[in-house]
Amino acid sequence: MARSIIWLAFVLLVWSQTATAAPIRIKDLVEFDGVRSNDLVGYGLVVGLNGTGDGLRNAPFTEEILSSTLERLGVNVTGEQFRPKNVAAVFVTASLPPFARAGSPLDVTVSAIGDANSLLGGTLIMTPLNAADGDIYAVAQGTIIAGGAAATGEGAAVIQGVPTAGVIPSGATIEREVAFDFTAMTRLRLALRTPDFTTAGRIEQAINHHFGRHVALMTDSGTVELNIAATHISSPAHVIGRIENILVQPERRARVVVDQRSGTIVMGEDVRISRVAVSQGNLTLRIQEAPLVVQPNPFSLGETVIVPRTNVEIQQEPGIGLAEVPGGTSLSEVVAGLNALGVSPRDMIDILKSIKASGALHAEFIVR
Repeated sequence: MARSIIWLAFVLLVWSQTATAAPIRIKDLVEFDGVRSNDLVGYGLVVGLNGTGDGLRNAPFTEEILSSTLERLGVNVTGEQFRPKNVAAVFVTASLPPFARAGSPLDVTVSAIGDANSLLGGTLIMTPLNAADGDIYAVAQGTIIAGGAAATGEGAAVIQGVPTAGVIPSGATIEREVAFDFTAMTRLRLALRTPDFTTAGRIEQAINHHFGRHVALMTDSGTVELNIAATHISSPAHVIGRIENILVQPERRARVVVDQRSGTIVMGEDVRISRVAVSQGNLTLRIQEAPLVVQPNPFSLGETVIVPRTNVEIQQEPGIGLAEVPGGTSLSEVVAGLNALGVSPRDMIDILKSIKASGALHAEFIVR
Protein backbone atom coordinates (compact mmCIF):
# COMPACT_ATOMS: atom_id res chain seq x y z
CA MET A 1 0.00 0.00 0.00
CA ALA A 2 2.86 2.37 0.81
CA ARG A 3 4.39 1.70 -2.60
CA SER A 4 1.09 2.57 -4.30
CA ILE A 5 0.84 5.82 -2.35
CA ILE A 6 4.41 6.75 -3.29
CA TRP A 7 3.73 5.87 -6.92
CA LEU A 8 0.53 7.95 -6.92
CA ALA A 9 2.41 10.92 -5.49
CA PHE A 10 5.09 10.57 -8.18
CA VAL A 11 2.52 10.42 -11.00
CA LEU A 12 0.62 13.44 -9.70
CA LEU A 13 3.88 15.34 -9.26
CA VAL A 14 4.92 14.67 -12.85
CA TRP A 15 1.46 15.67 -14.08
CA SER A 16 1.36 18.89 -12.07
CA GLN A 17 4.84 19.92 -13.21
CA THR A 18 3.88 19.26 -16.85
CA ALA A 19 0.67 21.21 -16.49
CA THR A 20 2.52 24.24 -15.14
CA ALA A 21 5.57 23.98 -17.41
CA ALA A 22 7.50 27.22 -17.73
CA PRO A 23 8.58 28.68 -21.10
CA ILE A 24 11.83 27.28 -22.50
CA ARG A 25 14.74 29.16 -24.04
CA ILE A 26 15.13 28.86 -27.80
CA LYS A 27 18.69 27.54 -27.31
CA ASP A 28 17.21 24.52 -25.50
CA LEU A 29 14.68 23.82 -28.26
CA VAL A 30 16.71 24.12 -31.47
CA GLU A 31 20.07 23.42 -33.08
CA PHE A 32 21.64 26.28 -35.01
CA ASP A 33 22.75 25.50 -38.55
CA GLY A 34 26.56 25.25 -38.68
CA VAL A 35 26.95 25.15 -34.89
CA ARG A 36 27.70 21.46 -34.39
CA SER A 37 30.42 19.11 -33.21
CA ASN A 38 32.39 16.61 -35.29
CA ASP A 39 33.37 13.10 -34.25
CA LEU A 40 37.02 12.03 -34.31
CA VAL A 41 38.48 8.54 -34.17
CA GLY A 42 41.98 7.08 -34.09
CA TYR A 43 43.75 3.73 -33.75
CA GLY A 44 46.53 3.68 -31.20
CA LEU A 45 48.64 1.71 -28.75
CA VAL A 46 48.59 1.65 -24.95
CA VAL A 47 51.82 0.69 -23.18
CA GLY A 48 52.88 0.23 -19.57
CA LEU A 49 50.23 -2.32 -18.61
CA ASN A 50 50.96 -4.69 -15.76
CA GLY A 51 50.75 -7.93 -17.77
CA THR A 52 47.11 -7.25 -18.72
CA GLY A 53 47.68 -6.38 -22.37
CA ASP A 54 46.72 -8.17 -25.57
CA GLY A 55 47.79 -11.71 -26.26
CA LEU A 56 49.65 -11.17 -29.53
CA ARG A 57 48.72 -14.61 -30.80
CA ASN A 58 45.03 -13.68 -30.57
CA ALA A 59 45.49 -10.04 -31.61
CA PRO A 60 48.02 -9.91 -34.47
CA PHE A 61 47.06 -6.32 -35.27
CA THR A 62 48.63 -5.29 -31.95
CA GLU A 63 51.95 -6.75 -33.04
CA GLU A 64 51.69 -4.94 -36.40
CA ILE A 65 51.11 -1.52 -34.91
CA LEU A 66 53.81 -2.10 -32.30
CA SER A 67 56.31 -3.06 -35.02
CA SER A 68 55.43 -0.05 -37.19
CA THR A 69 55.68 2.30 -34.20
CA LEU A 70 59.12 0.99 -33.22
CA GLU A 71 60.39 1.19 -36.81
CA ARG A 72 59.10 4.76 -37.09
CA LEU A 73 61.18 5.55 -34.00
CA GLY A 74 64.29 3.99 -35.57
CA VAL A 75 64.17 0.54 -33.94
CA ASN A 76 64.51 -2.31 -36.44
CA VAL A 77 62.40 -5.31 -35.33
CA THR A 78 62.13 -7.07 -38.68
CA GLY A 79 62.24 -10.85 -38.14
CA GLU A 80 62.38 -10.48 -34.37
CA GLN A 81 60.12 -12.58 -32.13
CA PHE A 82 58.75 -10.58 -29.22
CA ARG A 83 55.64 -11.27 -27.16
CA PRO A 84 55.16 -8.41 -24.70
CA LYS A 85 52.13 -8.54 -22.39
CA ASN A 86 52.12 -4.88 -21.46
CA VAL A 87 50.71 -3.40 -24.70
CA ALA A 88 47.16 -3.21 -26.07
CA ALA A 89 45.60 -1.92 -29.28
CA VAL A 90 42.83 0.63 -28.69
CA PHE A 91 40.36 2.86 -30.45
CA VAL A 92 40.52 6.51 -29.39
CA THR A 93 37.41 8.65 -29.82
CA ALA A 94 36.72 12.34 -29.21
CA SER A 95 34.25 15.05 -30.17
CA LEU A 96 35.52 18.22 -31.82
CA PRO A 97 33.30 21.06 -30.54
CA PRO A 98 32.09 23.84 -32.83
CA PHE A 99 34.50 26.74 -33.42
CA ALA A 100 37.35 24.84 -31.72
CA ARG A 101 40.71 26.49 -32.31
CA ALA A 102 44.16 24.99 -32.82
CA GLY A 103 45.95 24.32 -29.55
CA SER A 104 42.76 23.76 -27.52
CA PRO A 105 42.58 20.53 -25.44
CA LEU A 106 40.03 17.74 -25.92
CA ASP A 107 38.87 14.90 -23.68
CA VAL A 108 39.30 11.50 -25.28
CA THR A 109 37.90 8.03 -24.61
CA VAL A 110 40.13 4.97 -24.98
CA SER A 111 38.64 1.48 -25.56
CA ALA A 112 40.47 -1.82 -25.98
CA ILE A 113 39.72 -3.79 -29.17
CA GLY A 114 41.78 -6.91 -28.44
CA ASP A 115 41.72 -9.39 -25.57
CA ALA A 116 43.40 -7.10 -23.03
CA ASN A 117 42.11 -7.61 -19.49
CA SER A 118 42.63 -4.08 -18.24
CA LEU A 119 43.92 -0.65 -19.27
CA LEU A 120 44.63 0.42 -15.70
CA GLY A 121 47.92 2.27 -15.40
CA GLY A 122 48.49 2.33 -19.16
CA THR A 123 49.76 5.22 -21.25
CA LEU A 124 48.43 6.05 -24.70
CA ILE A 125 51.27 6.92 -27.07
CA MET A 126 50.84 9.61 -29.72
CA THR A 127 47.73 8.81 -31.77
CA PRO A 128 46.36 10.96 -34.62
CA LEU A 129 42.58 11.48 -34.65
CA ASN A 130 40.79 11.62 -37.98
CA ALA A 131 37.41 13.02 -38.95
CA ALA A 132 34.98 11.60 -41.52
CA ASP A 133 36.87 13.32 -44.35
CA GLY A 134 40.05 11.38 -43.46
CA ASP A 135 42.06 14.42 -42.35
CA ILE A 136 43.85 14.61 -38.98
CA TYR A 137 42.35 17.23 -36.66
CA ALA A 138 43.88 16.30 -33.28
CA VAL A 139 46.61 14.22 -31.66
CA ALA A 140 46.05 12.30 -28.40
CA GLN A 141 48.52 11.10 -25.79
CA GLY A 142 48.53 10.65 -22.03
CA THR A 143 47.84 8.44 -19.02
CA ILE A 144 44.53 6.57 -19.01
CA ILE A 145 42.09 6.86 -16.14
CA ALA A 146 40.03 3.63 -16.16
CA GLY A 147 36.77 3.29 -14.28
CA GLY A 148 37.07 -0.31 -13.16
CA ALA A 149 39.26 -2.75 -11.27
CA ALA A 150 40.41 -6.31 -11.97
CA ALA A 151 42.15 -8.93 -9.84
CA THR A 152 43.14 -12.38 -11.09
CA GLY A 153 44.39 -15.41 -9.17
CA GLU A 154 45.17 -19.02 -9.95
CA GLY A 155 41.62 -20.24 -9.62
CA ALA A 156 39.41 -17.18 -9.73
CA ALA A 157 39.13 -13.66 -11.08
CA VAL A 158 37.19 -10.61 -9.92
CA ILE A 159 36.27 -7.74 -12.26
CA GLN A 160 34.42 -4.63 -11.14
CA GLY A 161 33.29 -2.01 -13.65
CA VAL A 162 34.82 -1.88 -17.12
CA PRO A 163 38.63 -1.76 -16.83
CA THR A 164 39.05 -2.16 -20.61
CA ALA A 165 37.85 1.40 -21.27
CA GLY A 166 38.96 4.72 -19.84
CA VAL A 167 39.32 8.43 -20.44
CA ILE A 168 42.15 10.93 -20.72
CA PRO A 169 41.00 14.39 -19.59
CA SER A 170 42.44 17.02 -21.94
CA GLY A 171 44.36 14.16 -23.53
CA ALA A 172 44.26 15.50 -27.09
CA THR A 173 45.37 18.74 -28.69
CA ILE A 174 43.60 20.25 -31.69
CA GLU A 175 46.01 20.56 -34.60
CA ARG A 176 43.61 21.66 -37.32
CA GLU A 177 40.47 23.78 -37.39
CA VAL A 178 37.29 23.04 -39.32
CA ALA A 179 37.12 25.24 -42.41
CA PHE A 180 33.83 27.09 -41.86
CA ASP A 181 33.27 30.85 -42.28
CA PHE A 182 30.42 31.54 -39.91
CA THR A 183 30.56 35.31 -40.42
CA ALA A 184 29.75 34.95 -44.14
CA MET A 185 26.29 33.47 -43.47
CA THR A 186 23.34 35.62 -44.57
CA ARG A 187 20.63 33.15 -43.55
CA LEU A 188 20.53 30.88 -40.54
CA ARG A 189 18.32 27.85 -40.06
CA LEU A 190 17.04 26.79 -36.64
CA ALA A 191 16.38 23.03 -36.51
CA LEU A 192 13.91 21.97 -33.81
CA ARG A 193 15.05 18.99 -31.74
CA THR A 194 11.40 17.84 -31.59
CA PRO A 195 9.65 18.93 -34.80
CA ASP A 196 6.24 20.48 -34.20
CA PHE A 197 4.32 23.03 -36.28
CA THR A 198 2.91 24.85 -33.25
CA THR A 199 6.28 25.20 -31.55
CA ALA A 200 7.95 26.33 -34.80
CA GLY A 201 5.22 28.95 -35.28
CA ARG A 202 5.71 30.27 -31.73
CA ILE A 203 9.47 30.52 -32.29
CA GLU A 204 8.84 32.49 -35.47
CA GLN A 205 6.45 34.88 -33.70
CA ALA A 206 8.79 35.33 -30.72
CA ILE A 207 11.79 36.22 -32.91
CA ASN A 208 9.79 38.63 -35.11
CA HIS A 209 8.35 40.29 -32.00
CA HIS A 210 11.83 40.65 -30.50
CA PHE A 211 13.24 42.45 -33.55
CA GLY A 212 10.03 44.32 -34.35
CA ARG A 213 10.10 43.20 -37.99
CA HIS A 214 9.64 40.08 -40.10
CA VAL A 215 13.05 38.36 -39.92
CA ALA A 216 12.05 34.74 -39.21
CA LEU A 217 9.98 32.34 -41.32
CA MET A 218 8.75 28.85 -40.44
CA THR A 219 9.47 26.63 -43.47
CA ASP A 220 8.25 23.33 -41.96
CA SER A 221 7.57 21.66 -38.62
CA GLY A 222 11.28 21.28 -37.89
CA THR A 223 12.86 24.41 -39.40
CA VAL A 224 12.68 28.16 -38.83
CA GLU A 225 14.76 30.23 -41.25
CA LEU A 226 16.27 33.49 -40.02
CA ASN A 227 17.21 36.31 -42.38
CA ILE A 228 20.31 37.80 -40.77
CA ALA A 229 20.46 40.77 -43.17
CA ALA A 230 16.92 41.82 -42.17
CA THR A 231 17.98 42.12 -38.52
CA HIS A 232 20.38 44.97 -39.44
CA ILE A 233 23.08 43.20 -37.40
CA SER A 234 26.19 42.37 -39.38
CA SER A 235 27.46 39.52 -37.21
CA PRO A 236 25.55 36.19 -37.12
CA ALA A 237 27.13 35.51 -33.72
CA HIS A 238 25.48 38.63 -32.28
CA VAL A 239 22.14 37.61 -33.79
CA ILE A 240 22.31 34.18 -32.13
CA GLY A 241 23.34 35.81 -28.87
CA ARG A 242 20.15 37.90 -28.94
CA ILE A 243 17.65 35.20 -29.90
CA GLU A 244 18.91 32.13 -28.03
CA ASN A 245 17.57 33.35 -24.66
CA ILE A 246 14.09 34.27 -25.94
CA LEU A 247 11.48 32.27 -24.03
CA VAL A 248 8.98 30.12 -25.94
CA GLN A 249 6.25 27.79 -24.67
CA PRO A 250 6.79 24.49 -26.58
CA GLU A 251 3.91 22.27 -27.61
CA ARG A 252 4.21 18.52 -27.09
CA ARG A 253 2.45 15.55 -28.59
CA ALA A 254 0.34 13.46 -26.26
CA ARG A 255 2.68 10.65 -25.27
CA VAL A 256 2.88 7.83 -22.74
CA VAL A 257 6.24 6.17 -22.02
CA VAL A 258 6.44 3.00 -19.95
CA ASP A 259 9.46 0.99 -18.85
CA GLN A 260 8.53 -2.64 -18.24
CA ARG A 261 11.73 -3.47 -16.37
CA SER A 262 11.28 -0.86 -13.64
CA GLY A 263 7.52 -0.36 -13.87
CA THR A 264 7.91 3.37 -14.59
CA ILE A 265 5.07 5.27 -16.29
CA VAL A 266 5.52 8.84 -17.54
CA MET A 267 2.79 10.75 -19.35
CA GLY A 268 1.94 14.24 -20.58
CA GLU A 269 -0.99 16.37 -19.54
CA ASP A 270 -2.68 16.18 -22.96
CA VAL A 271 -3.24 12.41 -22.87
CA ARG A 272 -6.97 11.60 -23.01
CA ILE A 273 -9.01 8.39 -22.84
CA SER A 274 -12.33 7.78 -24.58
CA ARG A 275 -15.20 5.98 -22.88
CA VAL A 276 -14.07 2.43 -22.14
CA ALA A 277 -14.72 -0.39 -19.67
CA VAL A 278 -11.84 -2.09 -17.84
CA SER A 279 -11.76 -5.46 -16.06
CA GLN A 280 -8.61 -7.04 -14.67
CA GLY A 281 -7.86 -10.08 -12.52
CA ASN A 282 -5.26 -12.79 -12.01
CA LEU A 283 -5.97 -16.50 -12.37
CA THR A 284 -3.45 -18.85 -10.70
CA LEU A 285 -3.34 -22.60 -11.45
CA ARG A 286 -1.30 -24.85 -9.13
CA ILE A 287 -0.56 -28.55 -9.83
CA GLN A 288 1.31 -30.55 -7.18
CA GLU A 289 2.41 -34.17 -7.49
CA ALA A 290 2.51 -36.24 -4.24
CA PRO A 291 2.93 -39.96 -5.17
CA LEU A 292 2.18 -42.56 -2.50
CA VAL A 293 4.37 -45.68 -2.08
CA VAL A 294 2.45 -48.85 -1.02
CA GLN A 295 4.53 -51.65 0.56
CA PRO A 296 3.39 -55.33 0.58
CA ASN A 297 2.83 -57.25 3.84
CA PRO A 298 5.83 -58.95 5.45
CA PHE A 299 6.75 -62.43 4.08
CA SER A 300 4.26 -62.01 1.24
CA LEU A 301 4.98 -62.33 -2.43
CA GLY A 302 3.57 -58.90 -3.26
CA GLU A 303 5.37 -56.04 -5.02
CA THR A 304 5.90 -52.44 -4.08
CA VAL A 305 3.46 -50.17 -5.93
CA ILE A 306 3.65 -46.42 -6.45
CA VAL A 307 0.19 -44.85 -6.46
CA PRO A 308 0.06 -41.42 -8.20
CA ARG A 309 -1.61 -38.58 -6.30
CA THR A 310 -2.14 -35.14 -7.85
CA ASN A 311 -3.50 -32.01 -6.19
CA VAL A 312 -4.96 -29.40 -8.57
CA GLU A 313 -5.98 -25.97 -7.32
CA ILE A 314 -7.33 -22.93 -9.15
CA GLN A 315 -7.19 -19.62 -7.31
CA GLN A 316 -8.72 -16.36 -8.49
CA GLU A 317 -6.75 -13.50 -6.96
CA PRO A 318 -8.47 -10.17 -6.27
CA GLY A 319 -8.50 -7.83 -9.23
CA ILE A 320 -10.53 -5.05 -10.76
CA GLY A 321 -14.13 -5.75 -11.60
CA LEU A 322 -15.74 -4.29 -14.67
CA ALA A 323 -15.26 -0.54 -14.32
CA GLU A 324 -16.33 2.13 -16.78
CA VAL A 325 -14.13 5.12 -17.59
CA PRO A 326 -16.10 8.13 -18.89
CA GLY A 327 -15.00 9.79 -22.11
CA GLY A 328 -12.56 12.70 -21.97
CA THR A 329 -10.93 11.48 -18.78
CA SER A 330 -7.25 12.33 -18.44
CA LEU A 331 -4.81 9.46 -18.08
CA SER A 332 -3.51 10.89 -14.81
CA GLU A 333 -7.00 10.50 -13.31
CA VAL A 334 -7.19 6.89 -14.51
CA VAL A 335 -3.76 6.10 -13.06
CA ALA A 336 -4.71 7.77 -9.78
CA GLY A 337 -7.84 5.61 -9.62
CA LEU A 338 -5.89 2.43 -10.38
CA ASN A 339 -3.40 3.28 -7.63
CA ALA A 340 -6.23 3.82 -5.19
CA LEU A 341 -7.41 0.28 -5.98
CA GLY A 342 -3.95 -1.11 -5.23
CA VAL A 343 -3.02 -2.08 -8.79
CA SER A 344 0.71 -2.77 -9.17
CA PRO A 345 2.69 -0.75 -11.74
CA ARG A 346 3.24 -3.82 -13.95
CA ASP A 347 -0.47 -4.65 -14.01
CA MET A 348 -1.14 -1.01 -14.74
CA ILE A 349 1.15 -1.19 -17.79
CA ASP A 350 -0.82 -4.20 -19.08
CA ILE A 351 -4.08 -2.29 -18.59
CA LEU A 352 -2.73 0.72 -20.49
CA LYS A 353 -1.57 -1.56 -23.33
CA SER A 354 -5.06 -3.01 -23.59
CA ILE A 355 -6.67 0.44 -23.55
CA LYS A 356 -4.31 1.52 -26.35
CA ALA A 357 -5.09 -1.62 -28.35
CA SER A 358 -8.83 -0.88 -28.05
CA GLY A 359 -8.27 2.56 -29.59
CA ALA A 360 -9.43 4.43 -26.50
CA LEU A 361 -6.03 5.86 -25.54
CA HIS A 362 -5.38 8.94 -27.66
CA ALA A 363 -1.62 9.31 -27.37
CA GLU A 364 1.62 7.92 -28.68
CA PHE A 365 2.37 4.81 -26.63
CA ILE A 366 6.08 3.99 -26.22
CA VAL A 367 7.24 0.80 -24.48
CA ARG A 368 10.89 0.45 -23.53
